[in-house]
Amino acid sequence: MNSDEQAVTGANFDLRDEIHEYWSRRAETFDLAFGHYIAPGHEAEAWAAPIRDQLGSSPRKVLELACGTGEVTRLLHDLGHEVTALDFSDAMLAKARAKHVGKPRLRFLHADAGHTMEPDESYDAIVCRHLVWTLTEPARAFADWLRILHPGGRLLIYDGDWTKPKPSVLWAARLLSLLEQVSPDPYYDGAMSEKHGEIMRRLPFSEGLTFDSLAPQLAAAGFVSIRELPHEPIARAQRRGHGLRNRLRTLVYRRFILIAEKPGG
Repeated sequence: MNSDEQAVTGANFDLRDEIHEYWSRRAETFDLAFGHYIAPGHEAEAWAAPIRDQLGSSPRKVLELACGTGEVTRLLHDLGHEVTALDFSDAMLAKARAKHVGKPRLRFLHADAGHTMEPDESYDAIVCRHLVWTLTEPARAFADWLRILHPGGRLLIYDGDWTKPKPSVLWAARLLSLLEQVSPDPYYDGAMSEKHGEIMRRLPFSEGLTFDSLAPQLAAAGFVSIRELPHEPIARAQRRGHGLRNRLRTLVYRRFILIAEKPGG
């Protein structure tokens, strides 16, 4: 490839492409990184509880955005819902499909979570975990999600501010940094943590994603009844059975759960 061809390739390789490449490269070891694999038992129950409480006990048609390797997919399916699990990384979808071979009420979709191209008013609920902070065009994505929900449909978001530690637990962040210097974790953000930070600095939520920053944007898109749900039960469950490093990780960042509705219904 000559220099002119390299320049054109670089110009065409935008932030979405970098995000796609980053997550695809992480797919092989993603479940080995703390916070992604959901252990059965107490942790699975803690993640499933908001889904069960907010979506109800009756089977729903649910779209899971950025399904990754299919961990939340399992929770949704086990609760009896009809699930469409979407991701824009073929590598992530391959891992998810392998976990759920032959299951009824489940389809996988290769698509962009920010521009789903799904039919209007086709889902009872949308669920996503650790997606919103990665959106390159949040307003466009929120409008799309509102469009594909039935009137009265619900949006359930698990996310957090991954840009900086909570001021109250700076000691935990410092201790984690020391542990990483002594014994680096090869799977936590893989071998590309610098790339992770570079991508984050270029995103709309580069200053951090919080409930207070997200709720007004969802309201502007047309969502109503926007509420914050406690994330601490999940963190508490994650601390059970883990070593010091991972217990500290449950303390460092401000995480939240958000529920919102489409008007009507």
